[in-house]
Amino acid sequence: PAYLLEAIGMDYKPTADFNVFIAPITGKYTIVKTQPLDEAGAFGVEKATYDSNGNKLTPGKTSRLELGGYLRMMYKKEIIKNVTLLTKLDLFSNYMNNPQNIDVNWETLISMKVNKYISATINTHLIYDHDISIAVDSNDDGVIDAIGPRTQFKEIFGLAFSYKF
Repeated sequence: PAYLLEAIGMDYKPTADFNVFIAPITGKYTIVKTQPLDEAGAFGVEKATYDSNGNKLTPGKTSRLELGGYLRMMYKKEIIKNVTLLTKLDLFSNYMNNPQNIDVNWETLISMKVNKYISATINTHLIYDHDISIAVDSNDDGVIDAIGPRTQFKEIFGLAFSYKF
């Protein structure tokens, strides 16, 4: 999907390393342009409806608009020589639908310059959105045991070699 945020708010930068953006008026758009995904209602868009014979009555929606409040905190610091930490936390609450449920998007990147030729990165990304349902097969038997919101987590380790000539 594609995500687009439009926000009216205030950016607060108490130091060069840290800033907070607070937007009490935010539009969050989710756009799904792949037919099987929008027909299934993936990523929170409205799914297609069918009659008892399997004929499509209404197509799936390709977009979703949420209106709410948004907060972004970002911290970037060289924690030791040649090691930089960047972490960004985005929080969103939809005023129109379950405002007590907060969408969380948290990314952390640690960049390390090992020597003149080698650098490494560790990247983590945590996502939670209560509008997105994820199917779970807990015992790998091909049968879905549960469908509902879940915490998603991704981590990436990168190793780079560079040489100038």
